[in-house]
Parts: sequence; structure tokens; C-alpha cells
Amino acid sequence: MGVGHVTIWRDEAPPPAGRGIARTGVTVIDPGGHMFASPVPAGGAVLNGAGECTGFLTMGEWGLAETPVFLTSTMQVGRVYDAACELLMAQEPRIGDDVIIPIVAECDDSFLSDARRMQVTASDVATALEQARTSGTSSVRAAPAEGAIGAGTGMTCLGFKGGIGTSSRLVPSGHVVGVLLLSNFGDRGRLTVDGVPAGRLLPPQAEADRVRPPAGSCITVVVTDAPLDSAACTRLARRAGLGLARTGSTAHHGSGEIFLALATGLRAPRGAPAASTGTRLAGRDLDPFFDAVVEATEEAVLNSLLTAPTVTGRDGNCSPGLDEGQVRDLLIDAGRITDISG
Repeated sequence: MGVGHVTIWRDEAPPPAGRGIARTGVTVIDPGGHMFASPVPAGGAVLNGAGECTGFLTMGEWGLAETPVFLTSTMQVGRVYDAACELLMAQEPRIGDDVIIPIVAECDDSFLSDARRMQVTASDVATALEQARTSGTSSVRAAPAEGAIGAGTGMTCLGFKGGIGTSSRLVPSGHVVGVLLLSNFGDRGRLTVDGVPAGRLLPPQAEADRVRPPAGSCITVVVTDAPLDSAACTRLARRAGLGLARTGSTAHHGSGEIFLALATGLRAPRGAPAASTGTRLAGRDLDPFFDAVVEATEEAVLNSLLTAPTVTGRDGNCSPGLDEGQVRDLLIDAGRITDISG
């Protein structure tokens, strides 16, 4: 799997003199291989549907993902979708006779970024896609960048600066379960770290600071190399909601929690039945994968918070970075971790 980011950060005058304030971007998750020639089993789940993910219906109907997953901000979905179509058609001449619907999902970053301007270009999408493919084939695998980067540049989560978070688990069967999410949900008072109500225990936010309303969404993408079919992927995707709940999510009315899961272990040539080599995992064999998704989703949310700095955007709106030292002290006081500094 490869991940690519393009971060769009501008401080320009309002139009027509400039393009305004931009804190947005594009992130691409590429499971590897030729997605059109060899789609992968996939499934999805929705906890609260105040959001958008193109290609979701087709993926659910056919049980396959035919394109990489593109993440961006709400008002940029059209730009990213158009660019994805053009890029994928340029690389595969059969697309058009056999159409595709790129998977493009979004969260709302308008608290920090000027959403009235089309900030993303086709070149941005091309760069993110190329980075995802390059990182996925590199012999040196570095951990994906996290926090205020790519599609996560303008996101706010649980009252703090959110964005891109990742985590993975190795299950007993030897397969890997990876999670990448775009965190942009919840309110500060509900932030929970390893069961500790950190949001209520941390110093209060300054009264002068404008607080973003408790909504915004979370897109979670699960990728595994296990031999799972579409039904199993759907079951994995659904468990991401349990991981979000551990961090304090209650899926507010205006929030879109959309979860995707892709599995490369049974991929087959386009139009052919799923590969029959190896053992197809189902039933109770999925329990370790469920555990992995819940744990990795929880950790990915916290990673998105702990890696993101304070970001100030449009109209002076500010999403403060979560202080790692303050969180560590709370966990020590609660007996969750041991203080080894002394």
C-alpha cells in the first residue's frame, strides 16, 4: 500500500486579488497493483451519513474497489473526481469503453480554509497519486506522514488540530491490517485517551478563542493483505466506528462517519471470479481482524492529534495542537503508563 499527500497552504488576499486563505489538500491511498485490471475485494459502512464518498454505491453492489481512494475537503470533491478520471483514463485506454467511478471521500475543513474558492488543481491530484504509487513500490517503506498534511491540513478533531492518522496491526495469521483516517469530528470535552477523559482534565480553551461546532466527519480506510471477500471487508469496515467511539466520538448529527475496507488477498483479473488460491477467511477467523481494526482506528485518531501542530486559518480561526506532555502527565496520573523520566 502507498500513501501520497499534497498540502495546499496559502495566505493570499481575497479574490479578485488572490485566492484567499487555504488550509486544505489531497491524500491518496493506493492498495498497489493495477486497480482497473485487477480490482480488489472491498466493502464499506456508514455510521452517520452527513458526508460524501463517490463510488461507495458501486463498491457495495459489486464488492470491488477499482480505483485508489482519494481524500480531500468537502467543496473540492468535484475537482478531485474530475482529475482522478482524467489521470486514470490517461493511464488505461480501456477506461471509457468500460467506465469507472473513482472513490473520492471528504471532510469539511471550512473552519480553517476558505471553502468558497476552488483550491485544489488537477496537478495537485496527479502529484498525490504519483507519490502514493511511488511509496507503495519503494523497497524502503517509511511510515506515512501524519497530522496537518494533505487532506488533513485543515481538519479539527475533538477540539484540537486533527488530520491524517495511521496505525497498523499484525494479526496471528501473519496478515497486516492498516488504517488511515481523516479525523475531523467531536468536541473537546469528549476527548478520551486510553479510557482517561483527557478533554475534561486538560486546561480549558481560552474564552477568546472561537470554537468549531462539534461536527465534521471522519473517513476511515482499512487495507489488509488477507484473503477476505467483500462481505468480510464490510464487516471490518463497520468496526472502525468502535475505534472512534473509544476516542470520544458520538457521531453528531452533522458529522459523516464513512468507513471503507479493501483486501488484496483475493484480487483477480477484471471480470474473473475472486482468486481461489489460499484459504478464504470468514466467520470466527475474522475476530483478530476485528480487534485489529478497532485498536488501529483508535490509535490512528490519537496519532492524528499528537502529530498535528497548532494551525491558524481563515478569519483568524485556530485549531490548537494537542500538547503531548500534558496528555502524558494525565496518563501517568491515571496509572495507564509509568513515568520513566526520573
